[in-house]
Amino acid sequence: MKIFISWSGKYSQECAEILKEWIKCALQASEPWISSKDLDKGSLWFTEISDQLKDTKVGIVCLTKGNKEKPWILFESGALAKGLSTSRVCTFLINLKPSDLEGPLSQFNHTVPDADGMKSLLITINKELGESALEDKTLEQVFQAYWPSFEEKFNKLKDSESPESANKPSRSNDDILEEILYTTRKMDKRIRSLEGDGRHPRFLDRGEVMERIEKLFAIGSDPDEIVEKLRGYAPPSIIMRLVKEHLAQVQPFPDDDNDEEVPF
Repeated sequence: MKIFISWSGKYSQECAEILKEWIKCALQASEPWISSKDLDKGSLWFTEISDQLKDTKVGIVCLTKGNKEKPWILFESGALAKGLSTSRVCTFLINLKPSDLEGPLSQFNHTVPDADGMKSLLITINKELGESALEDKTLEQVFQAYWPSFEEKFNKLKDSESPESANKPSRSNDDILEEILYTTRKMDKRIRSLEGDGRHPRFLDRGEVMERIEKLFAIGSDPDEIVEKLRGYAPPSIIMRLVKEHLAQVQPFPDDDNDEEVPF
């Protein structure tokens, strides 16, 4: 039974790897999957991950203060929400509280990394194992045997957490000024075009950037690579925002009230 573990950022990835190892030890019939370890070299990451999501029965989204609004986390969460019931999609709150989450991510079952939270997570996964599920008494014994190992490794990683990953990223004045500059240059480009000026500013307009983003996704580039490749054609903050819009169009969250799809 496949478990898809989603992550974004180095700290979240390291937590995901600890979680994968612990779940596999505790529930040997399970198949935890994370792209950092299990994505075949040379494969198109977008296609491969989409295939993995289709075969998933339980999804775990590893969230930190630094990644909870990242486009890739939102994309994978949306894909999980579309394919699974919310009872089988869990957020793993690494340095967050449930009250820290807003929007689509707040709809999932939240797991905090304490004994009660991790036991509840194992129970959720065990229920999906069908004939391979452990009996309640056995599951309790397994948890008691493996919980100290997880607690030790997780606390060690948490103690080494960098200040940058502990803080929620905020929009800086430089980011705002960068967007204003980008907008101003776009207006200048349009004015020059109307006036017949033959010069071509380096910055592209929104449609041109989005077109390049779509082409880069088609050849297997991931969001961070796209931002790097398009650096200079638009501010990174603008590129990331358009990447997020594209991912939302590809895999939107479902509406809880009906089956219509809604964007992030």
